[in-house]
Amino acid sequence: MKKTVIAAALVLCATLAAQAKDNGQIVKTGYSFGPLPAVSYDADKGFQYGGLLQLYNYGDGSSYPMYKSKWYFEISAYTKGSKVLNVMYDKVEIAPGIRFCANLKYMSDSAFDFCGFNGYGSNFDRTGGFYFPFGAAAHPEILLNGFSEDNLPYFNPFYKVKRNMLMTRADFIGEIAPGLHWMLGYHLTNFDMGTVDFASLNKGKKDAAKYVYDRTLLDYYTSWGIIPESEKNGGLYSCIRAGIEYDTRDKEGAPTRGIWADAHVNLAPKWLGSSSDSYRYSLTWRQYFPIIDNDKLTFTYRLNWEGTFGNSLPWYLMPYMTVIGVDNDVEGMGGSKTVRGITRGRIVGLDTGVYNAELRWRFFQKQMFNQNIALGLNLFSDGAMAFRGMDTSYNPINAEGLATKQLYDIVVKEGSDRPHITVGGGFRFIMNENFIIAVDYGIPVSRFYSDGNPLKGQDGTGGLYIGLGYLF
Repeated sequence: MKKTVIAAALVLCATLAAQAKDNGQIVKTGYSFGPLPAVSYDADKGFQYGGLLQLYNYGDGSSYPMYKSKWYFEISAYTKGSKVLNVMYDKVEIAPGIRFCANLKYMSDSAFDFCGFNGYGSNFDRTGGFYFPFGAAAHPEILLNGFSEDNLPYFNPFYKVKRNMLMTRADFIGEIAPGLHWMLGYHLTNFDMGTVDFASLNKGKKDAAKYVYDRTLLDYYTSWGIIPESEKNGGLYSCIRAGIEYDTRDKEGAPTRGIWADAHVNLAPKWLGSSSDSYRYSLTWRQYFPIIDNDKLTFTYRLNWEGTFGNSLPWYLMPYMTVIGVDNDVEGMGGSKTVRGITRGRIVGLDTGVYNAELRWRFFQKQMFNQNIALGLNLFSDGAMAFRGMDTSYNPINAEGLATKQLYDIVVKEGSDRPHITVGGGFRFIMNENFIIAVDYGIPVSRFYSDGNPLKGQDGTGGLYIGLGYLF
């Protein structure tokens, strides 16, 4: 996988809030804002640079550490080709007992991960990143052009696709009873997908350094009849989401006790404007156990199931953990927000399950610079599996599909998926229970398998992630 680099997170915070002491903590009132450089690192995206602003309104402080409303603005880019423009608004009580969350977000990825379907049902060969997956002999069509293993020394983004997303959403959460809420929202996303733009990747390169081959796994999946031609380049996703939530957390940003569970459906029929019919459901259970009080030591876990009604789903909708409320859909499965240490998008299927277990220890808590500051460490284990896979039968639609049957036999594996598990640890900087800088490093267990194990190396070698917030 990628080499990791330890980076320092730079924090600049200003506040317009008044303070009062309560149980040893500063109670924030009024407005508090944090203009920050958007500096982070993600093993799948590279280094992030740009700027963000978080604006909190704590009102009279009666609900602290919960805010009354929040704005979030971000303009940033990553060194591996991603760009983000994001505006989010969260009003805890827009009407009596009703919370409102809205978001407008644009994401551009010149090389988004696409590792195939069904987890270990797709043979994932990174081979250090400098040769064609599975060797030139597995790509007989390139040999016709006079190329061989000896003159193909440059990395080819075989497991990458182009992805541009424009998303807007409006979600409402209302109280049914203490801790129990209804959820209703509308999400509209335009997915612009396709083959990596090799012309852009080759721009400015000397001939000897240019990519000499412009076929990716997405192209092969299409020619083999696995992904319909009509879906290859994405489509419109117009979705109504509805569900229920049970939330007894003591606080949202860094909870230490309680339960947070939700169940919702995602209904995106063609008559609502979607390019394809799609119907999914999501079940998530999170629980927080205080082992030592006063936020000192907490054990937490999350269980998630993303399921599909029916036997098909547009491929560009699959690698997400869907949500209603403050957060955006979590892209995965694999990577910084789902299974830390495994390549983003490694586990894709019609029905997928994810678990996360984490031990969180705060070793320092103090009031400094008129802020509540805490430092923490965490140990974790993450895992995921595709419990029901997509149909990956060989049904070639053109001559290219027929000519590459040898590659199909290598890439597509028979049999069901197995658990993809990682272990790791991290560091947290926590300010006012809501602004949290996170550093995590995860390692896939498959990295330590014996050389004869066919799963060795299938999940990569590990990943470093520097960003914001706890995982859940």
